[in-house]
Amino acid sequence: MRRRDFDELRRRYWTEDIGEFDSLVILPLKMRHDSGYRCMDFVAVKDGEAMCRLAGGSDVLHIEGVGGYGYDWLSRYNTCPSLVPPVGWSIDCLPTSGLLRMFCHRKIRVGDALSSFEIYSEEAKDA
Repeated sequence: MRRRDFDELRRRYWTEDIGEFDSLVILPLKMRHDSGYRCMDFVAVKDGEAMCRLAGGSDVLHIEGVGGYGYDWLSRYNTCPSLVPPVGWSIDCLPTSGLLRMFCHRKIRVGDALSSFEIYSEEAKDA
């Protein structure tokens, strides 16, 4: 897809749960955040098809959530975990648009579209 194709995708409502997907395309925006850094938007991709744009006003992307402890870590561990299982995130560059694509060996979920945007890998089925 070209950058223009990504820009024309629908935006999800900021708290909408879109389910799991395979990869995330990072869209740098011209708009600046209150922090002074440029904002980013993100596109969820499932089975090679772009689903929707996800954030739009975020200046930070937190992989595995703030702190890297995974989704809902306080409820799961009751404390800050001392060991977090590795996920193996990767980034490559899309051939047509040159945009960055982020993926891992698990399905991906996202948090709400806030100033800082959080993405999480799905729990391993055998964990």
